Amino acid sequence: MKLDSLDSRVEAVYKVLKADEQIGHLILGKTPQGSWAHKTIINPVGDNEFDADFMLDMSENADWSDDPKKYIEEIYAALHRHSIYGNMPHSRKCRCVRLVYANSMHLDIVPHLNLADGREVIVNRDDNDWELTDPQGFTDWMKDKDALAKGNLRKVIRLMKYLRDHKNSFTGTRSILLTTLLGEQVTELRTLLDPSYYSDVPTALLHIVKDLDVWLQENPSTPPVADPSGSGVYFGHRWGSDPEKAQATYSYFRDRIHIHAAEIEEAYAEENKERSIELWQGIFGDGFKATATSSSSAKFPAAAPAAASTVGRSGRAG
Repeated sequence: MKLDSLDSRVEAVYKVLKADEQIGHLILGKTPQGSWAHKTIINPVGDNEFDADFMLDMSENADWSDDPKKYIEEIYAALHRHSIYGNMPHSRKCRCVRLVYANSMHLDIVPHLNLADGREVIVNRDDNDWELTDPQGFTDWMKDKDALAKGNLRKVIRLMKYLRDHKNSFTGTRSILLTTLLGEQVTELRTLLDPSYYSDVPTALLHIVKDLDVWLQENPSTPPVADPSGSGVYFGHRWGSDPEKAQATYSYFRDRIHIHAAEIEEAYAEENKERSIELWQGIFGDGFKATATSSSSAKFPAAAPAAASTVGRSGRAG
């Protein structure tokens, strides 16, 4: 799997940056970010690149206080002068430095600082300014929501990413938006009203996607989507680079979720086991199989875990 080499590659890059004579003394540590940190990462489609982010924790350099983009520039320069990474494709993005491995994956290295004034920030190179962030707060929120969903939220997110990436549904919706919107549907009230609301993967999938569909149908215009960590940041710009593009991406996502909610409900409610499998396969593809422990219950609870296991893995990066 393309996930297998992630840890070793991140560690190798980190050691090189830490040993760099120009910026090594500023580097304090590294922290997984995004899907890697949240354990919702999945393998990419076919030969497409697998991408992973990690935060490069850095101390503040007073000489760069008025020039935040300098952190990205200097990480890029450190890779550029290295004997190995300097010969690999590497580039500066808005919030990171990207290092590309041939035909397999790319790493996004995100400079991350705790400023003297108390702000926790990453860099926006395009604006040459700081952006507030709270990655640990987001990860803690994700853990709390997953625990509330009996460990099934992460599996639901993987399944929905599988639909997006492997089945070409709602393409263009960024993972941070998908994760946040799905996670926000998980509430303690729903578990109090129905303790079995998230009891297994297909039940959690049914309820979370249906609840998201209801919310989306009530919001026809592009929503701002607040960072649930409470950082004060909004993810609305991730829908697109301009309002028209953002609305088009959001509307497509909204329409596709509406369709998937109905498909999932039909497959879940089907009482005939073979027909239920056919309906699940109609959503997730022929790789969706019944397990040896499957019962013949109406909701066919073993089907969704079988699919989830093909698109994600437990453990560090799953």
